[in-house]
Amino acid sequence: MTRAIVTDIEGTTTDIRFVHQVLFPYARARLADFIPRHAEDLEVLQALDALRQEINQPQAEIATLVDQLYVYMDKDVKSTALKTLQGIIWRTGYSAGDFHGHLYPDVPPALTQWQAQGLKLYVYSSGSVEAQKLLFGHSDAGDLCPLFSGYFDTRVGAKREVASYQNIAQRLMLPASDILFLSDIRQELDAARQAGWRTCQLIRDEADTLSEHTQVNRFDQIVLD
Repeated sequence: MTRAIVTDIEGTTTDIRFVHQVLFPYARARLADFIPRHAEDLEVLQALDALRQEINQPQAEIATLVDQLYVYMDKDVKSTALKTLQGIIWRTGYSAGDFHGHLYPDVPPALTQWQAQGLKLYVYSSGSVEAQKLLFGHSDAGDLCPLFSGYFDTRVGAKREVASYQNIAQRLMLPASDILFLSDIRQELDAARQAGWRTCQLIRDEADTLSEHTQVNRFDQIVLD
């Protein structure tokens, strides 16, 4: 019996083009100016210290760190420090109304219905928890954060690693078989299934012919049990 639903964001609830054509360029264009001006802010300082640990350069200067962040962005490295800093910059964009979080139109009604049925809803994305809350809190459909019971990012582990899903299940204090994971990426679903989770693949374009997971095109096509 499904008692909790954990959803990915990119390609699942949200058009990947929003992330790559709106969010990423917005942060990139402001990074070099933002980091030096806010380097002493606690949340920025902590992220920069985490980046120093990632690159094993505890004394790295701000200029070196900014250069490293651009390298990470160019290579699409799933750096927790980078994701945190991007989320902080996106916060200013959401607050200013420069953009709203994109959601496919079938997503909000399904989330609302599931939550009303007593299901616990969670997010697991490679984007930081901060970025997740911003997207759903400033979405096209309004503030959807009240629908969710929690958020997970790569601090629990990489999304293609079985241990990540085991860690989440432990935190939810639920049997793995009671958790349904929604994602567009077959390899993430493979890892979740190996951890004992139920799985469903969201296919917004062409079917994934290599996938062994149930595939649907919309949230309202998902069968829970």
